[in-house]
Amino acid sequence: MWPDIAAHLDDSTPKTVIYPARGAATLFTPESPIPDALAALIGRSRARLLLALATPAATTQLSHGLDLPLGTISDHLAVLRRARLVHRSRTGRSVRYERTALGDALAEHP
Repeated sequence: MWPDIAAHLDDSTPKTVIYPARGAATLFTPESPIPDALAALIGRSRARLLLALATPAATTQLSHGLDLPLGTISDHLAVLRRARLVHRSRTGRSVRYERTALGDALAEHP
């Protein structure tokens, strides 16, 4: 049962391991309200993006999750990076963004 891991090992089917996808639980949770002060400081779209990065994510994931164009996400991430609110790391071909300690403090302040 969700969110457990399952393994199918019978000889009649291919061997299979089933596990929940990273971030799948956040697909069904409503978006957090954006604090007015944060939106006034960095803009509503950047505030949404900063709040969405509570879990590290790639630009494509963020684009789909926030329903914003990929170019817009990239532009906002560049601004947030220059402000040292997020940083990026590369794993193979994937680039993931996550909040810095400063980004966490700003996002979690009421």
